[in-house]
Amino acid sequence: MKFVALLSGGKDSIYSTLKAIQNGHELVCCAHLAPMQENTEEESYMYQTAGSEVVKTQVEECIGVPFYMREIHGQSKIKSLVYENDGDGSDEVEDLYILLEQIQANHPEVEGVSSGAILSTYQRTRIEHVCSRLNLTSLSYMWRMSSQRSLLDSILDDGEIEAILVRVACPPGLMPYRHLGKSLRDLRDKGLLDHLKDKWGMHPAGEGGEYETMVLDCPQLFKRGRLVMDETEIICDSNDDGVGI
Repeated sequence: MKFVALLSGGKDSIYSTLKAIQNGHELVCCAHLAPMQENTEEESYMYQTAGSEVVKTQVEECIGVPFYMREIHGQSKIKSLVYENDGDGSDEVEDLYILLEQIQANHPEVEGVSSGAILSTYQRTRIEHVCSRLNLTSLSYMWRMSSQRSLLDSILDDGEIEAILVRVACPPGLMPYRHLGKSLRDLRDKGLLDHLKDKWGMHPAGEGGEYETMVLDCPQLFKRGRLVMDETEIICDSNDDGVGI
């Protein structure tokens, strides 16, 4: 099946794309929902927005397929687990519908959509809702794939993914000025993620919103090169979350 990958730039969506390819599907292009420039602090229930500005480079220069992007105009209006379009187009889910509809027009051969949903029923049901409206198949290879710790190991070891933290939740746990920009692999290997899980109940794979990542390299998918961070800046937004840019 030919598919489009929904990419956030983070480890989950990249690994999900890799799993889809390993299961015999053909990647045609990648899609990304980005925050509006004047609204970069607006919290999205659906989409990772930290590190959004590098996804285009990931796709075009590292993966080497067409890239489609749409700014998020809607908000998280319908917050129930089951999503039903109310017709006014003001929910952020409808931005995904519009983006995938555009991709279908340009790539009618696309039949599937991969995403990095792991435990979020909220996210998965909305992607499936949009896919059903467009007669597309949702490919969610990471959905309840394994325990959080085992999944993290699969991403880093089987997927050979190199990622850094670009957003962290405030203490207790990961600290902006201490952990942003750090290698996820190093944090795992040094035992920090296991320590935080035991002490605070943190999800090792970050599924509880504890952190978000940016993938610098995935040799099995990034055939044309890897990302290199020349310099970074740490910003604390109005929610006191740390964002590395």
